[in-house]
Amino acid sequence: MNTIDNDRTRWLALYVLCAGMLMIVLDATIVNVALPSIQDDLGFSQNNLAWVINAYMIPFGGLLLLAGRMGDLLGQRRVFLVGLTIFTAASLLCAASQNQEMLVGARFIQGFGGALASAVILGMIVTMFPEPAAQAKAIGVYGFVASAGGSIGLLLGGVLTDAISWHWIFFINLPIGIAVAILAKRVVANPEGIGLSEGADFPGAVLLTSSLMLGVFTILQIENWGWGDSRTLILSAISAVLLALFIFRQARIANPLMPLRLFRSRNVAGSNVLQALLVAGMFGMFFLGALYLQRVLGYSPLEVGLAFLPTTIVMGGLSLGLSEKLIMRFGPRTTLIPGVCLVVVALLLFARTPVDGNYFTDLLPPFLLIGIGVGTSFPAIMTLAMSGATPEDAGLASGLVNTSMQVGGSIGLAVLATLSTERTNSLLADGEGQLEALNAGYHVAYLIGAGLAAIAVAIAVFVLRSPRPEEMPVHQDAEAPQAQPDPALSEVG
Repeated sequence: MNTIDNDRTRWLALYVLCAGMLMIVLDATIVNVALPSIQDDLGFSQNNLAWVINAYMIPFGGLLLLAGRMGDLLGQRRVFLVGLTIFTAASLLCAASQNQEMLVGARFIQGFGGALASAVILGMIVTMFPEPAAQAKAIGVYGFVASAGGSIGLLLGGVLTDAISWHWIFFINLPIGIAVAILAKRVVANPEGIGLSEGADFPGAVLLTSSLMLGVFTILQIENWGWGDSRTLILSAISAVLLALFIFRQARIANPLMPLRLFRSRNVAGSNVLQALLVAGMFGMFFLGALYLQRVLGYSPLEVGLAFLPTTIVMGGLSLGLSEKLIMRFGPRTTLIPGVCLVVVALLLFARTPVDGNYFTDLLPPFLLIGIGVGTSFPAIMTLAMSGATPEDAGLASGLVNTSMQVGGSIGLAVLATLSTERTNSLLADGEGQLEALNAGYHVAYLIGAGLAAIAVAIAVFVLRSPRPEEMPVHQDAEAPQAQPDPALSEVG
């Protein structure tokens, strides 16, 4: 009976953690359909508007590795709850924003809290579920949240923006954040960390975050400065030097933020690079696809959200059901390859959408294909990325998985948005119509995204290897607590 109770508790803990993850992931895309409303209300220029998204994604991506390491040192549940508290409080600031500076600043704080909370979730999950079959199912649930959360955000953002106002896309986080924190204290295990004496590389985190922030800022300014401008070249060089210093530091210090030994594994290195490339194309599709529906086809925010709904449903059905069976039957690598191929096909189909596009013939097919591709590939990517991780490295490996996702998304979105805008402006200068120029710019981004996804296919085929059975779970002692409530909190409430 005790075993049954513990099993129920760990599955409840999984759902609580995934609810927190969903809230955090939503904020990467929930603002997309609200951007025109935010722009009109707060007076953002078209160029500065991207900072509403990137102010969240840059600290998120830059701090994930440090956050994962802090989870290993201080205890993963503790770091999760601190991050959740910061994220929820920052959501209130976002909702109350009355000017551009307040919103962008609050989004930055949100990204910081989101990094702390989300970096340790996957590590906690793979530790709670050491059995291969249960772990595959649990990662499928997590994979659905991490991948489909973007399209769910588009739907929820459209509903709230149309029904009330854009402020409510942030207000909605308050009750969810409070409920997740209360439940997490009751049902999520609270093992001690290995201690701060093992060291946390704060200078390394500063180098990495500074490199990412400067790099994305430079990419976003290319539209104004040009590719060959001295400011573009100098800032790009500084960003590259900061990244090189970060890598050099990791190779020399005793307790690195990102131990380079992790990348000796073909699966860890390959799956993280693959995920970054895939997410870059996906973020471009979600961001620019939402703009295409609004600016070219004239959809309302709610209609944009509903348009993406089939993607969400398919992702959910596959991530929560079929992907687990496919991974257990064929292995994660074999499951991954067809899924990524479908993403390539979907992005190529997006690149042929006309200015008078019909939803059922021009949009629904690629929406379904990308749902199938992502729904089957993301759980497999995460299984490969976490294969062989020890409990001591679970938080770090989890942080690395999330880092590759967020860095790929932020840098990819910045590059694709910049190239798309350049193409549009060039065609407008040549006398092309507004809708045709916008659509042609989006097509450039889709094609580049398809190219990135095609490189991801090559990595899956030539770099990744099927893990040995003993590498699939995270090993732990049979008597170690998996997801039991904290005894000190068992009588709370």
